Amino acid sequence: MATLLTIGDFSRMTHLSVKALRHYHDVGVLEPAAIDRFTGYRSYDASQVPAAQVIRRLRDLGMPLDGIRAVLAAPDVATRNAEIAEHLARMERQLAQTQASVASLRALLSAPAPHTAVDYRAIPPVTALAIAEVVTVEGFADWVMGVFDELTAALAASGMQASGPAGALYPGDFFELERAEVTFFLPVTGTGLAGTADGQWRHGRAHLAEIPAVDAAVAVHEGGLEDVDRTYAALGAEVAERAIGVDGPIREYYLISALDTDDDAKHRTEICWPVFRTMS
Repeated sequence: MATLLTIGDFSRMTHLSVKALRHYHDVGVLEPAAIDRFTGYRSYDASQVPAAQVIRRLRDLGMPLDGIRAVLAAPDVATRNAEIAEHLARMERQLAQTQASVASLRALLSAPAPHTAVDYRAIPPVTALAIAEVVTVEGFADWVMGVFDELTAALAASGMQASGPAGALYPGDFFELERAEVTFFLPVTGTGLAGTADGQWRHGRAHLAEIPAVDAAVAVHEGGLEDVDRTYAALGAEVAERAIGVDGPIREYYLISALDTDDDAKHRTEICWPVFRTMS
């Protein structure tokens, strides 16, 4: 016969609060063994203690409830371990991001901003494979990795060749609102799509597009993106001092990125700020 426990006893045995247990019931992560139909009191079976202990440890590791639900419902050990491994990989990425942010803050506090060279350039229009979607600042890095894979697959299907580094167009209010439509693109050339009208050829989310010409003030950010704001600040100050800024999307080109090397110190990002005319 099953040994039923009150929610209070179950809470003490598992170190999960009564509030948490009620929430886990409501979202279908850990349902009680029985519910009194008159009082609504929840009772738990002693055999549920190991599952509750797993839940507590996964929550301590920051796993979202959807992930915990998938772990508990896994049909076999391999599936369960894959779910946990995926979350641990996310934690490792977050840790690396935290470490990079700490290093960036230390550099900001201990040393003056490095000199940033600004060039002025007329950037010609290019034909590109592109994906445009509404993206948040927080989710941008993961989004870029996904769309680059899609554009690579689209490039193979198109019969064309890449003609330059991948880039992105950001509306002027992207950083202000932390959410906007961003266009990620890969310049292409070749005869594979000769005669295809702009936007009519598609492969998944990727489509053929014309990236317009722009006159821009250009600076190259060296290193990871944790302190890219310093390069943006230097570039923006230069444009403001000359009073040559115009409305239009900021453009980035990923000359060397995480797609090429895991060494952040080797990353190079070209930032292009639109101006009303080229300067010499």
